[in-house]
Amino acid sequence: MRRSSSRVRDAIHWRGAALVACVGITAAAITAAPAASADEVPANGTFTFSTGPGILPAWDSAGISLVGVSPGSVITNTGTNIARVTLPIVVKSGTANAAAGGFRLINNETGEGFRCSTPTIDTRARVIDCVLPSGYNAAVFEITDIAERTKVNTDETKTTIFQGMQMRIINREMAKRLNDELDTSVFSASVVIGDGSLIVTRDR
Repeated sequence: MRRSSSRVRDAIHWRGAALVACVGITAAAITAAPAASADEVPANGTFTFSTGPGILPAWDSAGISLVGVSPGSVITNTGTNIARVTLPIVVKSGTANAAAGGFRLINNETGEGFRCSTPTIDTRARVIDCVLPSGYNAAVFEITDIAERTKVNTDETKTTIFQGMQMRIINREMAKRLNDELDTSVFSASVVIGDGSLIVTRDR
């Protein structure tokens, strides 16, 4: 019996040591995780998009308004029935470009809204992510086409210009979410909602 008890104690000791080692490895991995964002660099520039033909009148008829979240802005031209969203770019990480501010879609009658905060425009993945009020990120828009790309480099900076960026709601699930949250049926993933441009400058 004593030998058996001794073996049990040895086994428990070994498993405990292994568990401590595993915990140590996990903790080290968690601590090292922020290194994945090491390529983030300060940037400046703007992302702008204008609503496509018929989009603003359709939203207006459904009682949906588009408003800016500072330092982002929305300017509506009642003569052309086009709204223009402008967002400042503040950080670049690879092909992902993070903007400050954002915009909101609001049901004028009920006050219900959908807020897209600090959008990230990824030109390789061709998506626009938003931070939602829950704090989670979600891909809300798809960039279906980029008509033109231009690079302008100086001794001190690198600038990339993207033009003709066609935007749609990324899928039917997101369109349904917008319709549900705004108590409407005006949103569809099959319609181009806007045309955008992106200018990003970073230090060399």
